[in-house]
Amino acid sequence: MTAATRLTRLLNDPEPTEEFRYEDVARLSDQELGDLLPTAYGLGRAPTHRATLARHAVEDAGRERQPRYTPEACRRMFEALLAGTRVRDWADLTLGAGALVRCTGPWPELSAPARALAEFILAKDDLRQPYALLAVAGLAGEETLRAVTDRLGRDAGPVGLAELAVITRLTDAERMLLSEAEQDYSFTSPPPHPDAWRGIADIPAYAEFARAALGEAADRADALHAGKIPYRADKAFTDREVAALGHAARVALLRDEPWLPALLDRLLPGITLAPTTARTVPSQALLYELARAAQDFPTPEMVTALRHVRTTVRHAGVPKQLAKMLKKIDAALAERTDVALRLPALGFEGGGVLRREAGEYAAVVRVDGTTAELTWEKNGRPLRSVPAPVRRDHPDLVKELRDLAKRAGSQLATLVRALEGGYTVDAVHPYGWWRTGLATHPLARSVVRRLIWEVETAPGDWRPVLPETDDLPDAPEDAAVRLWHPLRSDPDAVRAWRDLLTERRIRQPFKQAFREIYLLTPAEETTRTYSNRFAAHLVHYRRMFALFRARGWKSDLLGHWSDGEQDGAVRTLGAGEWQVRFLHSLADWDGDEPLASTDQVRFSRRVEGAWREAPLAEVPPLVFSEAMRDVDLFVGVTSVAADPEWADGGPVRAYWERAGFAELTASAEARRDVLGRILPRLKIAGRCSLDGRFLVVRGELRTYRIHLGSANILMEPDDSYLCIVPARGKGADGKGADGKVFLPFEDERLSLILSKAFLLADDTRITDASILAQIGRVA
Repeated sequence: MTAATRLTRLLNDPEPTEEFRYEDVARLSDQELGDLLPTAYGLGRAPTHRATLARHAVEDAGRERQPRYTPEACRRMFEALLAGTRVRDWADLTLGAGALVRCTGPWPELSAPARALAEFILAKDDLRQPYALLAVAGLAGEETLRAVTDRLGRDAGPVGLAELAVITRLTDAERMLLSEAEQDYSFTSPPPHPDAWRGIADIPAYAEFARAALGEAADRADALHAGKIPYRADKAFTDREVAALGHAARVALLRDEPWLPALLDRLLPGITLAPTTARTVPSQALLYELARAAQDFPTPEMVTALRHVRTTVRHAGVPKQLAKMLKKIDAALAERTDVALRLPALGFEGGGVLRREAGEYAAVVRVDGTTAELTWEKNGRPLRSVPAPVRRDHPDLVKELRDLAKRAGSQLATLVRALEGGYTVDAVHPYGWWRTGLATHPLARSVVRRLIWEVETAPGDWRPVLPETDDLPDAPEDAAVRLWHPLRSDPDAVRAWRDLLTERRIRQPFKQAFREIYLLTPAEETTRTYSNRFAAHLVHYRRMFALFRARGWKSDLLGHWSDGEQDGAVRTLGAGEWQVRFLHSLADWDGDEPLASTDQVRFSRRVEGAWREAPLAEVPPLVFSEAMRDVDLFVGVTSVAADPEWADGGPVRAYWERAGFAELTASAEARRDVLGRILPRLKIAGRCSLDGRFLVVRGELRTYRIHLGSANILMEPDDSYLCIVPARGKGADGKGADGKVFLPFEDERLSLILSKAFLLADDTRITDASILAQIGRVA
């Protein structure tokens, strides 16, 4: 008996003999799933507990996969929706429209059930699924479609009415496709069809509407600021207009319309600043909807514009919310390699410098690495601040240049995130474009020239180059260029690059030459579909949750509520083809410091629009390595073992003692590698040495062993623990590592280790009473 047959009997038979098995649902083909979903949805009150389990499992699979429906299954789905109105007093029209989008043959005749469903929804005045309602009403005929359009048009606003006018002229298939964009109030629909937005963007009438609607929105914002329209906080657009403009923005962003950046430069400031000095916003709803559109289809210009308004908005809560959204947008932009690396010059010259005259003074905006700094000069001599005559006579120029420096910094930050994120898609660029658009670009060059690249000079022959130290190679315009990754190089080549960066004091915009690599282990080959490499750690949960957001992972907040004590943080990689899931659960909740326990890491591959779990051996090495690098970061930074003040007893204390001095992870090994290079250059070199997992520091009073993973300290000869809590934003004891230590990459833990080493190497000068008491010297 097949899995589909067994599940069908469980759903239909009032006295089934079969046992329910979850693995049966996993074995269903997409079409078998589509055949079962109408039965599951229409079941109503299940006759048996087994039927209830089967129904929930089938519906859960329908929410996660892309089922396929035969014409007969589509007919049954509409019948089930209609029957469900008598049981649920509700109909999920998005589910019905989605069945037709995924139909494997000609649509069945559905005018009668479609009319009944539309009339039911209108009678209930439940307009939570307007696009699906329009799609279903179109199947019923012009009269029903007109009635629905008239109802939706009430209080829709000009932009909402314009969208309704366009939708009524679309074909039935186009209206069904548009309903895929509406998932908020559907609890049983599958994820949006992977080709839905591309199909919507390719509808000429809707693409025209997108440009007109966004233009109308920008004009209205301009009119608000000109005083032509009365200002009311958060009332510039109706709810229907916000939804329509969100769709318009997605279409324009996906099409990468050339007119969009200039329009956004008008629209975004217009809806984030009140026309008065009030700390309110013309439309928070539209701002956040545009940001959500950018999460779906980001462009560099959109990211930069959002970053810019985040620095200018006066509303207290908006910058924090935008910061959260920008983290997700950055991660999404890195996956959209066709546009991610585009960067305007903003008037900068070849060396990354922009000069503007202001009387006898000159303003200079200079790009250095990932920042842009505005300074002032007189007769070539730098000044400490803005000259008073410039502030008095040229206030607009001062504001313009400050905004320009912020915008340049935002664009560089976007570029860095996009470049690093391109690792998992193995992004490759044509050499001619890379040379002019990145390596010699006035802004991008400060980032690009400090990174190692590979140029394919012959098929399969990749030549590494560091533009900061090497001449650009003579290669054909269409030769392939990609970022160098240590995973693709032999250990000798990696060591050579690390030596070069250290000797030349080249600080990379992100960790590249010293980047950790993660290869499949024998244990992971044995477990096959999951990794336990980072399992069984106790972490500060809120800190880890914040890191999830910062690195573009999606996760629900854990808590003591239904199904809230465990979750899997998820990140999509490899141009949307791979997904990694990091399982974790609530371990302890003590006030504001909940602890979580880490568990398995699993990978899934996208197959026909649905995620299917994949063996670790099938995951591309770069995708696997970059995903595990994130998980290592989450555990390493937030582990209780790295908390110097942890004093609680019990199992947590036992974990702290075990993990706080454990074998080094890949990130800690990279730390050890760079310490081996920079220690000989330090003034405390004679007092320091590396011993396995420790940096050994010989002071006058004691000898100290600093763990390279946790930064915890043991003191010889009895291995007693020394607790040193660094001041916020400073090194140990507030002194730092002397401010002159060159590090080839940013690593907060490495900086902490060095600051502790400097402190302990000169332990006779320590004045902190708590540290002295532990060392054993009387203050």
